[in-house]
Amino acid sequence: MIARTIDRLVASHPSQDGDGVKISRIHDFGGGLDPFLMLDELGSDQPDDYIGGFPPHPHRGLQTLTYVVHGGLTHEDHLGHRSTIGTGDAQWMHTGRGIIHSEMPLTDSHGLHAFQLWINLPARDKLSPPTYRDVRHADMPRLDAEGITLAALGGTWRVAGHAPLAGPLDTLAGDAGVAHLTLTPGATVTLETDAPTLLVYVFSGAVDVAGKTIGARQLARLGTGDTLTLDSDTDSQALLLSGRPHGEPIAHYGPFVMNTHEELDQALRDYRDGTFASPTV
Repeated sequence: MIARTIDRLVASHPSQDGDGVKISRIHDFGGGLDPFLMLDELGSDQPDDYIGGFPPHPHRGLQTLTYVVHGGLTHEDHLGHRSTIGTGDAQWMHTGRGIIHSEMPLTDSHGLHAFQLWINLPARDKLSPPTYRDVRHADMPRLDAEGITLAALGGTWRVAGHAPLAGPLDTLAGDAGVAHLTLTPGATVTLETDAPTLLVYVFSGAVDVAGKTIGARQLARLGTGDTLTLDSDTDSQALLLSGRPHGEPIAHYGPFVMNTHEELDQALRDYRDGTFASPTV
């Protein structure tokens, strides 16, 4: 067994999106996190920081996964989907050829805390039909043991000494996996994974890997190996991301992620002439 260590550590940076929504963002459209493109954290107890939400806007060429820690979001799109997710729920969108949607926030007594993850689609699926799915908290398998809680949103997660957990989102691009990990002070967990891309984003507390600390709002990319041991001296929470790189060129402009600049130009033309979200190419 080969223990994985931190290969790269990246801090999130303040940004703004939608109608003035304040976020913390990590992105790499150069392939450094392949198949992942971007991770946004929305978190505030001040409604003015997020209440404007994300009015209708287009996407093409990627998948989005939105996960709510507390509060909620209401999704609507041009395909007729409308649903609201709350604490512990997730919504997944395969944008394919094109989808036009909005996400508007709801609050609870703690405000809003949520994440949106962008996962790149391979070239063969960039113009596939768009789809959408909700996943409720109760449908996510969980491990609760020895100061550890792990909720599997997607992919299969193997914790040493326990049965594997398979998340309900089983069609994530790049064989991606997503899980929410919580550690109490003094807890240690060992994951068994040889996924080529393995990322840990800490959003509360701090987590140690082989003597190196991942602080709050930092993302660690792990090197090669087949086990990852995480421990913490404080109450900590993290998102775990795994996947297989596409190894393809990435061309990005706003809400569009394609393989070439010509394809981006076509997406813009399709959006302007009203054929962007049509069912045929």
